[in-house]
Amino acid sequence: MRFTIFFHVIAAFILSPMIPGIINKVKAFFAGRKGKPVLQMYYDLAKLVQKGAVYSRTTTWIFQISPLVTAAVGIIGVMLVPLGNTPGLLAFSGDYILLVYLFGVSRFFTVLAALDTGSPFEGMGASREVQFALLAEPALLLGLCALSALSGETSMNTMVISLQAGTRPVLACAIFIVLLAENARIPFDDPTTHLELTMVHEVMILDHSGPDLALIEYGSALKLWAYGSLTASLIVPQGILSPWASLGAGFVALLFVTVTVGVIESIMARLRLIRIPQLLVGATILSLISLILIIR
Repeated sequence: MRFTIFFHVIAAFILSPMIPGIINKVKAFFAGRKGKPVLQMYYDLAKLVQKGAVYSRTTTWIFQISPLVTAAVGIIGVMLVPLGNTPGLLAFSGDYILLVYLFGVSRFFTVLAALDTGSPFEGMGASREVQFALLAEPALLLGLCALSALSGETSMNTMVISLQAGTRPVLACAIFIVLLAENARIPFDDPTTHLELTMVHEVMILDHSGPDLALIEYGSALKLWAYGSLTASLIVPQGILSPWASLGAGFVALLFVTVTVGVIESIMARLRLIRIPQLLVGATILSLISLILIIR
């Protein structure tokens, strides 16, 4: 079992940049295009690492430390989440609270770095990011609290494993919606757009370059892997006793989640900005209702 845990973490470090490539390939398939290679992000990261970073004279150390925080949080995040019935490398009581606020710290430094540039354009994106995060974080935290109350456990590993089969699809859908919101995916955000009126997350990293931008992109890929693994763990059926079979089922489920993200981005348009808070408030209310019903 211990070897499968390390294998999952190492696979996450190596394969996470492939997740955006698979999503883009699915979108290209729906559009009737050949699309970029699945390994395109590896090429981009290698090219960025070979370049030098450029810093504006108006920025401070906060702007330079933000990419390191994003990458470090992504690395710790994939160590915390289980995949299938394979536990995370770092597992303890209440670890789901640490996961939520680790990504909150990453967002905090990204917003600070955007404001540190002094650009009103990046300030606009930071304002939108904070507004949406204010609504997305309670939805995720309440959903995980409902998961904890339903299973009677406080660690993500035992929470997922001891969860009843009938409740898994509902909670998987709830976590999947948060995945789309937290990772700047359609319908909440469009990671490929560069239009001023539609950008949210992408606008905050426009001034980063070279290795700093590579760290941000790699950290974002790890974050997407972490949320995808958590969703996939709720899809994998219980009763798979072999550790390797469980891990293999987890990888298949993670691939299914990735393809589903690509399909959604192919058949849906991005929501209008005024509609996004309404959807996130709805998700928060659903999580709160679930928690109240479970506690009763």
